[in-house]
Amino acid sequence: MRFWAGLAGAVMALAVAAGAAKAQTGRYYDPVSRSWQEYRITPEAAGKIARAKYKRTVVGYRTQQKPGSVVVDTRERYLYYVMPGGKAMRYGIGVGREGFGWSGAEKVTRKAKWPGWTPPPEMIVRERKKGRKLPAHMPGGPKNPMGARALYLGSTEYRIHGTNEDWSIGQAVSSGCIRMLNEDVEDLYERVNVGATVVVRQ
Repeated sequence: MRFWAGLAGAVMALAVAAGAAKAQTGRYYDPVSRSWQEYRITPEAAGKIARAKYKRTVVGYRTQQKPGSVVVDTRERYLYYVMPGGKAMRYGIGVGREGFGWSGAEKVTRKAKWPGWTPPPEMIVRERKKGRKLPAHMPGGPKNPMGARALYLGSTEYRIHGTNEDWSIGQAVSSGCIRMLNEDVEDLYERVNVGATVVVRQ
């Protein structure tokens, strides 16, 4: 059992390295044949693993935050929507990569369905140096990296939003935004009100 759990962890790490929509090759030790074996995984397969590991669920949760608030645990890769009675709806998330993490408290200032995406100027410059040209603006839709819903946090450029890259859930790959599976952010969107407190912890 530990072997397969370890393999699943390795698969997730490999999915991060994939980053793009192409298969990657990795290796694992097979104790039966006592040899190293190669395997290939696609982002789609990695996405299925992430969905199974970070399935939305109600959990017991102690916090000083009031029901209706949101607590983001970037270290554990979970977002908690605080409910009455010491419970919370727990969702898996993707978080900011190294150098892009943050913490603090903000308010939800706006909510949007199928939001458009306007990359910040510094992101456009940063990605251009990597040979990737970003659009000045991308309308909302299934191919938009903002996903199905977005919660805007204070006056920051950070959002809690969906993603079309399921494999990134549980990983630190964003520029500081909190990513969720589209069906999860749709669920959260219906629960959270404008004005709700969002606490982000590292």
